[in-house]
Amino acid sequence: LGRLATKEQYAKNCNACLLVKYCGVDCQMAHRKQHKKACKKRAAELRDEKLYSQGHERAEADFCPICLLAIPTPIEEYSTTRPCCMKTVCDGCCHAATKGGFGVSCPFCRAPPPESQGEAFGMIQKRVAAKDPEAIVELGEMHRSGLCGMEKDVPRAIELWTEAAELGSTTALFKMGSAYYSGEGVARDETKGIGHWESAAMQGHAASRAKLGCVELQNGNCDRAVRHLMISAKMGHKGSLDVFK
Repeated sequence: LGRLATKEQYAKNCNACLLVKYCGVDCQMAHRKQHKKACKKRAAELRDEKLYSQGHERAEADFCPICLLAIPTPIEEYSTTRPCCMKTVCDGCCHAATKGGFGVSCPFCRAPPPESQGEAFGMIQKRVAAKDPEAIVELGEMHRSGLCGMEKDVPRAIELWTEAAELGSTTALFKMGSAYYSGEGVARDETKGIGHWESAAMQGHAASRAKLGCVELQNGNCDRAVRHLMISAKMGHKGSLDVFK
């Protein structure tokens, strides 16, 4: 083990593994070669503990803002996102609002629907200016897909998704993970892509957790794959549930 400092308060943990304490940088460097293997192993164990113990509850964005119930997956099949407020409302609440006499107005903010694609784009831009993370994600998707007359620009989409992720969007992390893992419009970097999926999964993004399970399955790590897919299945992710049928 590394040499301990004379006084406990002056000893510093190895930041990676927390197994040993050092009295200074020289002490740590002298012990590095002897400690490296155990450090790497313990750091991986700590990382896995964090990865598998967090994110068992679905992210806040997965819940309808009106009824407060979790929206079934795939979310896009059971909900509608309105450009006026960028709220994703479940189909049940949309139907209830229509029956309640609100017509085609937004069931959340009551704004009338946009009359053109340009008007919808303007609404999204207003939400982007207000630092709405989901609006920023949507603008990034427009750049990625070349919607609303835009040229395809994945690097710009990545910039927007990075901003949205910093504002708390797990969807942005998922999209960045997919882009880097597949190399769509950016240099392929599977490690970076998996890192984004891990960050999203630990915040309750079920689709990211399922992606991690699929990656582990492809790599022949069945035990790790099952752990990921069990978590996402318990969160209601349809694709993960189908794996166990």
